[in-house]
Amino acid sequence: MAKINFGGTWEEVVTREEFPLEKAREVLKNEVVAVLGYGVQGPAQAMNMRDNGINVIVGQRAGTKNWDKAVADGWVPGETLFSVEEAAERGTVIQYLLSDAGQRSQWPKIVETLNEGDMLYFSHGFSVTFKDDTGVVPPPHVDVALVAPKGSGRSVRVNFLDGSGINASFAVHQDATGRAMERTVALGIAIGAGYLFPTTFEKEVYSDLTGERGILMGALAGVMEAQYNTLRANGHSPSEAFNETVEELTQSLIRLVGQNGMDWMYANCSTTAQRGALDWKDKFRDAVAPVFSDLYQSVVTGNEARITLEANSREDYRAKLEEELRAIRESEMWQAGAAVRSLRPENWKK
Repeated sequence: MAKINFGGTWEEVVTREEFPLEKAREVLKNEVVAVLGYGVQGPAQAMNMRDNGINVIVGQRAGTKNWDKAVADGWVPGETLFSVEEAAERGTVIQYLLSDAGQRSQWPKIVETLNEGDMLYFSHGFSVTFKDDTGVVPPPHVDVALVAPKGSGRSVRVNFLDGSGINASFAVHQDATGRAMERTVALGIAIGAGYLFPTTFEKEVYSDLTGERGILMGALAGVMEAQYNTLRANGHSPSEAFNETVEELTQSLIRLVGQNGMDWMYANCSTTAQRGALDWKDKFRDAVAPVFSDLYQSVVTGNEARITLEANSREDYRAKLEEELRAIRESEMWQAGAAVRSLRPENWKK
């Protein structure tokens, strides 16, 4: 591992420099990696490994949209594409990438397919950490590990194709073979990670659930709505309110933050923007800090896991989800967003 200084704290990380793809191929040369689930993370991780020369098969329920997607992506039924159970039986590394609710429901079948020396691989610490709710307790004769890309499946694939990769955390929960660490890191390199940093199953899921409900999705959507509604209530047009709330953030400023950091973005905007942002930053931080504290406690106590499992296990889950998403999609703010996006130069009719 390489030691890197993260803001005064030294951490050990794994990069492709000390663990190149050639080494990963050597570690995995006798493995059959079975990717179970072709939904969010499955397609990207499976295709990236296939492109990197790893022996990969996919497990997905036939007759579903995801089965058809797998076929369209070049997986061949009976050769590299199987039912979830058959793929698990054929694999020596079982990448358990079903949804959290799906992992709970399929576990009684999957656990029976695990042979001595197999590796059970996750990209989320959810099922193992909240085992009292999921029932997922790996048997002692298998390695249990995690590689969790810090981005959506789409980003994992897109970043791989452009050569940049996406950062990922990794953890070894159980080492039955004595080779769990090298297998885990090899898999992280094989799926195209930019660099790998160590964690635990518990820390991964606590940070992940907090991040999704917080700044990455829930808080972001909430503060956008609050600012948009304030501007609209004070007479600003939908176009002006959306551009000042979302478009300028996503198309300009956040890119500067991603490239060079918040200080660089501040240094390269107007003096008026600088002063206002610096004056109001702490007010926003202090206002939302109690919400984040409540959120984190709800995560670590398992409350968020129970809410998720209950909601996602209902028969009407998909219908309810679509109803909630439609409410967002049909709101004035995001209808304005659709209009604004259509006017971007790349969408102009030639």
